[in-house]
Amino acid sequence: MFTNREEAGRQLGARLGHLKAEPGPGVVVLGLPRGGVVVAAQIATALAAPLDVLVVRKLGAPLQPELAIGAVTDGEHPQRILNTRVIASLGVDPDYLEREASRQLEKVRRRQSLYRGNRPSVSLSGRTVVVVDDGIATGATVRAGIQALRQAAVARLVLAVPVAPQVTVKVLGDEVDELVCLETPLVFPAVGSFYVDFRQTTDAEVIALLEEKRS
Repeated sequence: MFTNREEAGRQLGARLGHLKAEPGPGVVVLGLPRGGVVVAAQIATALAAPLDVLVVRKLGAPLQPELAIGAVTDGEHPQRILNTRVIASLGVDPDYLEREASRQLEKVRRRQSLYRGNRPSVSLSGRTVVVVDDGIATGATVRAGIQALRQAAVARLVLAVPVAPQVTVKVLGDEVDELVCLETPLVFPAVGSFYVDFRQTTDAEVIALLEEKRS
């Protein structure tokens, strides 16, 4: 178990030290809010790299908002990832899907504005981009972010997480240039099960970390 997100981030930063030698314009670290930004901040410190945020929202199933039927992300190259198997098994109405996608995209835009303020996003073109979360279960949310970044002319895409199921790591490993996951347990009840302290990260904490680490 990890003591907290900061400890997990320090461990990942040590494993990613080889990225300091990346050629070109260097490395950018992107954290998924909220908890992923705390982990990402430690990696950004270890790599002396700028920190930014990658805002992705899951699409909730009808009457089961915690059940992901997909995910969306906004930006220059917005992406929508759908879990067609779950959508088919639940008989999700196409009109509901469109309304839910529009609703979550609006939340993505509001969060981007909240976290960045008037500052532009960090330039990603030609750089090595490290995508970070505090843990991954199904991977739907992260996949949406990865696919959006693939359209952003990044030189190399790295996914770094403290913990994820083996099957998820295998699937996501095919979508990035490098994947670093510290723990891949066979039994995976929830991400928080692998932390002693998994208290909720606040928006204020995310904003403070972005202000501190961005350069």
